[in-house]
Amino acid sequence: MTSIRHNEGVLDAARDCLLAYGVRRTTLTDVARRAGVSRMTIYRHWPDVRSLVADLMTREWLRVVAALDLSDPVRAVVAGVRGLRGHPLWRKIVEADPELLMPYLLDRRGATQDAVLELLERAVGDPRKARAVLLVAQSFLVSAPTMLDPVTLDELDAELAALLEAYLE
Repeated sequence: MTSIRHNEGVLDAARDCLLAYGVRRTTLTDVARRAGVSRMTIYRHWPDVRSLVADLMTREWLRVVAALDLSDPVRAVVAGVRGLRGHPLWRKIVEADPELLMPYLLDRRGATQDAVLELLERAVGDPRKARAVLLVAQSFLVSAPTMLDPVTLDELDAELAALLEAYLE
């Protein structure tokens, strides 16, 4: 992953562009213009919009995760799912460019998933359980909106908590 620390302004500009236009309509030229840097500056760090978006997603999702209190893994996971589900960038990607998420659901883990797995392994003390918890959390994050009739997201989140509590006992 490109060093995010040195590129906060570019990532901020990319976030603004993605929220305004979506991934497919954002160009590196748009991001460079908004960041006040040259296109070559962007190309030195990211060869294309997808790699820039991957770093942006990692930064944004890890900010959500960093705010969680992992001393209570169940509450942390439910809060993380809610935080991501409500995140403006997540909502924009799901609404406008959901195919962007497919590789992370079907083909490979991303940097955020690796970081969350590491945190979960420490919190629950078992790598197998950490993976199972992450898989369950991902399904509630991605698919819960398809299950809303006749229940609410709050009710589904309560079921996620109950499921995790029973599993992690």
